[in-house]
Amino acid sequence: MSTVWTVFRKELTDAFRDRRMVMVAFVIMPIAFPLIFAGMGAIGAKKISEKLESTLKLPVEGAERAPNLMAWLRQQNLEIVPAPADIDAAIRSQDEDVILRIDPGYADSWRGSEPARVDLVFDSSRPMQSGTTIARVRRLLDAYDSQVGRLRLVARGVHPAVASPLLVGNRDLATPDSRFDFAQQMIPYLFILFAFIGGMQLAIDSTAGERERQSLEPLLATPATREAILSGKILATAAFALAGLVVTLLAYLVVFTYMPIGKGGMSMNLPVDALWKLFVAISPIVLLGACLLTALAAFAKSYREAQGYLPMLMFLPMIPTLFLMISPVKTQLWMLAVPFLGQNQLILRILRKEAILPVEWAVCLGVGFLIAGLVWFVAARLYHREQLAISG
Repeated sequence: MSTVWTVFRKELTDAFRDRRMVMVAFVIMPIAFPLIFAGMGAIGAKKISEKLESTLKLPVEGAERAPNLMAWLRQQNLEIVPAPADIDAAIRSQDEDVILRIDPGYADSWRGSEPARVDLVFDSSRPMQSGTTIARVRRLLDAYDSQVGRLRLVARGVHPAVASPLLVGNRDLATPDSRFDFAQQMIPYLFILFAFIGGMQLAIDSTAGERERQSLEPLLATPATREAILSGKILATAAFALAGLVVTLLAYLVVFTYMPIGKGGMSMNLPVDALWKLFVAISPIVLLGACLLTALAAFAKSYREAQGYLPMLMFLPMIPTLFLMISPVKTQLWMLAVPFLGQNQLILRILRKEAILPVEWAVCLGVGFLIAGLVWFVAARLYHREQLAISG
């Protein structure tokens, strides 16, 4: 045990002497991403609010054919402007988000109390740029359609309720914490990714780096067992990654508490006890990442080759995120036993402030640490290879 502690202390001391490693692990990755994420959320919320509340310029072709509709739209904070000559080109070039076209037969249909045709011209492939504007215009047209329809019924002595056999009420159970759908998909991936590769530089340097500096062979030649040396390096890597994870969680707490992203009934604030739950849920990934990174560093023939495995490692936590974005599923107990997927599901439920059963915690943490132990066993076998101390 003294060997493990000695190696552990030595690796952490070397790691904290490397200013670039410390800067990446405790500043750039943990702090920059929450700031970017919150900044994007604040800007997005502000833009949506402006599009919903500010005066909207609506290009209309044939506005003179529907004077009553135009007057009503102006009362709804819309400014009616002439449509461009080439409507399709204006939409494709993103000069306009949406254009309203009044059909030439609108007036005749209107006077005959028949459905009068209007067309909304837009490009649905750009929902982030124009989706809010399109929805606003469509909602206003639906409101005008309903209002005129009721007036026509009243004019004919028919109660408007006759045309509405159903009275549909809305009871939305979504909480402010569960409305950030995109963030709920991306934040678990970022947490898991930081935890998984947070100790990457230390893991690679402590094995592949030392091998190239020819300082690993003297260490392996000591009476200490290779399992003890390996365990010390893995624990140092895990401790370094856990420290980075703590900084990430604290940055999340601070940034999303003070950034103005709570518009629209949305919230991403979490109490301190939820941060502890996140820390516990992600901890198996930290140990798994430390074991796997150390095993890859022992397997690689050089420091450069070990770094070449990084894209593959970054892809592993992405798999459950992509799967859940494409095909959202209800959490099943067996999912919690799948690495990355189980942690992803737990993080989502913590962010949504949902209850998690003790058996679910036990399955996710137990299987996670078990798999980390299996990877440690593989790394230990790699540490017994004679080629380990020989630089490629």
